[in-house]
Amino acid sequence: MEIKFMYQALVQARRAYGIDEVPVGAVIVKDNVVIARGFNRRESNKDILGHAEIVAMRKASNKLNDWRLTGCDMYVTLEPCAMCVGAAINARIDNIYFGAYDNKAGCCGSVINLTNIFRLNHKTNCQGGILQEECSQLLRDYFTFKRQ
Repeated sequence: MEIKFMYQALVQARRAYGIDEVPVGAVIVKDNVVIARGFNRRESNKDILGHAEIVAMRKASNKLNDWRLTGCDMYVTLEPCAMCVGAAINARIDNIYFGAYDNKAGCCGSVINLTNIFRLNHKTNCQGGILQEECSQLLRDYFTFKRQ
Protein backbone atom coordinates (compact mmCIF):
# COMPACT_ATOMS: atom_id res chain seq x y z
CA MET A 1 0.00 0.00 0.00
CA GLU A 2 1.33 3.40 -1.02
CA ILE A 3 -0.06 6.66 0.39
CA LYS A 4 0.92 8.50 -2.82
CA PHE A 5 -1.77 6.61 -4.73
CA MET A 6 -4.47 7.67 -2.27
CA TYR A 7 -3.38 11.26 -2.82
CA GLN A 8 -3.92 10.69 -6.54
CA ALA A 9 -7.39 9.30 -5.81
CA LEU A 10 -8.08 12.50 -3.83
CA VAL A 11 -7.14 14.55 -6.90
CA GLN A 12 -9.80 12.62 -8.81
CA ALA A 13 -12.34 13.19 -6.01
CA ARG A 14 -11.70 16.93 -6.22
CA ARG A 15 -12.39 16.77 -9.96
CA ALA A 16 -15.79 15.25 -9.15
CA TYR A 17 -16.45 18.02 -6.61
CA GLY A 18 -15.59 20.58 -9.28
CA ILE A 19 -18.41 19.34 -11.54
CA ASP A 20 -20.91 18.98 -8.68
CA GLU A 21 -20.60 15.21 -8.33
CA VAL A 22 -20.23 13.42 -5.00
CA PRO A 23 -16.45 13.71 -4.53
CA VAL A 24 -15.21 10.17 -4.85
CA GLY A 25 -12.08 9.34 -6.81
CA ALA A 26 -10.27 6.13 -7.68
CA VAL A 27 -7.02 5.01 -9.25
CA ILE A 28 -5.97 1.57 -10.44
CA VAL A 29 -2.32 0.62 -9.93
CA LYS A 30 -0.34 -2.18 -11.56
CA ASP A 31 3.36 -2.77 -10.95
CA ASN A 32 3.50 0.41 -8.85
CA VAL A 33 2.24 2.57 -11.75
CA VAL A 34 -1.17 4.23 -12.07
CA ILE A 35 -2.81 2.76 -15.17
CA ALA A 36 -6.29 4.29 -14.79
CA ARG A 37 -8.11 7.07 -12.99
CA GLY A 38 -11.77 7.76 -12.39
CA PHE A 39 -14.15 9.99 -10.51
CA ASN A 40 -17.89 9.95 -9.97
CA ARG A 41 -19.88 10.74 -13.12
CA ARG A 42 -23.33 9.48 -12.11
CA GLU A 43 -25.11 12.81 -12.30
CA SER A 44 -23.33 14.30 -15.29
CA ASN A 45 -23.64 11.09 -17.36
CA LYS A 46 -27.05 10.08 -15.93
CA ASP A 47 -25.50 6.65 -15.39
CA ILE A 48 -26.07 4.39 -12.38
CA LEU A 49 -22.73 2.73 -13.16
CA GLY A 50 -20.92 6.07 -13.08
CA HIS A 51 -19.14 5.37 -9.79
CA ALA A 52 -15.46 6.32 -9.62
CA GLU A 53 -14.42 2.70 -9.17
CA ILE A 54 -16.34 1.45 -12.21
CA VAL A 55 -15.01 4.31 -14.35
CA ALA A 56 -11.43 3.49 -13.29
CA MET A 57 -11.87 -0.28 -13.77
CA ARG A 58 -13.27 0.23 -17.28
CA LYS A 59 -10.29 2.40 -18.18
CA ALA A 60 -7.87 -0.14 -16.72
CA SER A 61 -9.53 -2.95 -18.67
CA ASN A 62 -9.23 -0.93 -21.86
CA LYS A 63 -5.59 -0.14 -21.13
CA LEU A 64 -4.73 -3.79 -20.45
CA ASN A 65 -7.07 -5.06 -23.16
CA ASP A 66 -8.42 -7.56 -20.64
CA TRP A 67 -11.36 -7.68 -18.24
CA ARG A 68 -9.11 -9.42 -15.74
CA LEU A 69 -7.30 -6.89 -13.57
CA THR A 70 -5.12 -9.47 -11.85
CA GLY A 71 -2.09 -7.87 -10.24
CA CYS A 72 -3.92 -4.55 -9.87
CA ASP A 73 -4.79 -2.60 -6.76
CA MET A 74 -7.55 -0.02 -6.45
CA TYR A 75 -7.27 3.12 -4.30
CA VAL A 76 -10.58 4.86 -3.67
CA THR A 77 -11.46 7.76 -1.39
CA LEU A 78 -14.69 6.21 -0.06
CA GLU A 79 -15.41 2.63 0.96
CA PRO A 80 -16.93 0.96 -2.10
CA CYS A 81 -20.57 -0.06 -2.36
CA ALA A 82 -21.80 -3.58 -3.19
CA MET A 83 -21.76 -2.92 -6.94
CA CYS A 84 -18.18 -1.67 -6.92
CA VAL A 85 -16.81 -4.36 -4.59
CA GLY A 86 -18.59 -6.98 -6.69
CA ALA A 87 -17.06 -5.58 -9.87
CA ALA A 88 -13.60 -5.51 -8.24
CA ILE A 89 -13.94 -9.14 -7.16
CA ASN A 90 -15.16 -10.17 -10.61
CA ALA A 91 -12.30 -8.22 -12.24
CA ARG A 92 -9.90 -10.04 -9.92
CA ILE A 93 -8.49 -6.87 -8.34
CA ASP A 94 -5.91 -7.95 -5.74
CA ASN A 95 -6.42 -5.20 -3.15
CA ILE A 96 -8.86 -2.39 -2.43
CA TYR A 97 -7.48 0.47 -0.34
CA PHE A 98 -9.97 3.14 0.71
CA GLY A 99 -10.05 6.33 2.73
CA ALA A 100 -13.37 7.18 4.37
CA TYR A 101 -15.67 4.54 5.80
CA ASP A 102 -19.26 4.51 4.52
CA ASN A 103 -21.62 3.50 7.32
CA LYS A 104 -24.64 3.55 4.98
CA ALA A 105 -23.43 1.61 1.94
CA GLY A 106 -19.84 0.43 2.53
CA CYS A 107 -19.24 -3.19 1.58
CA CYS A 108 -15.66 -3.62 2.79
CA GLY A 109 -16.74 -3.95 6.40
CA SER A 110 -19.00 -1.05 7.40
CA VAL A 111 -22.36 -2.53 6.39
CA ILE A 112 -21.16 -5.89 5.10
CA ASN A 113 -17.81 -7.25 4.01
CA LEU A 114 -18.18 -8.83 0.59
CA THR A 115 -14.45 -9.48 0.45
CA ASN A 116 -14.81 -12.02 3.28
CA ILE A 117 -17.11 -14.36 1.38
CA PHE A 118 -14.69 -17.20 0.83
CA ARG A 119 -16.95 -19.18 -1.51
CA LEU A 120 -16.44 -16.58 -4.24
CA ASN A 121 -14.05 -17.48 -7.03
CA HIS A 122 -11.57 -14.70 -6.21
CA LYS A 123 -10.27 -13.18 -2.99
CA THR A 124 -9.84 -9.41 -2.97
CA ASN A 125 -8.22 -7.94 0.12
CA CYS A 126 -9.52 -4.72 1.62
CA GLN A 127 -7.97 -2.08 3.88
CA GLY A 128 -9.62 1.16 4.96
CA GLY A 129 -8.86 4.35 6.81
CA ILE A 130 -6.04 5.52 4.52
CA LEU A 131 -5.96 9.34 4.61
CA GLN A 132 -9.36 8.94 6.26
CA GLU A 133 -9.59 12.50 7.57
CA GLU A 134 -8.76 14.12 4.23
CA CYS A 135 -11.20 11.88 2.37
CA SER A 136 -13.96 12.38 4.96
CA GLN A 137 -13.46 16.14 5.07
CA LEU A 138 -13.89 16.47 1.31
CA LEU A 139 -17.21 14.62 1.54
CA ARG A 140 -18.35 16.69 4.53
CA ASP A 141 -17.48 19.92 2.70
CA TYR A 142 -19.41 18.83 -0.37
CA PHE A 143 -22.57 17.89 1.51
CA THR A 144 -22.41 21.02 3.65
CA PHE A 145 -22.24 23.06 0.43
CA LYS A 146 -25.14 21.09 -1.12
CA ARG A 147 -27.38 21.66 1.91
CA GLN A 148 -26.95 25.46 1.87
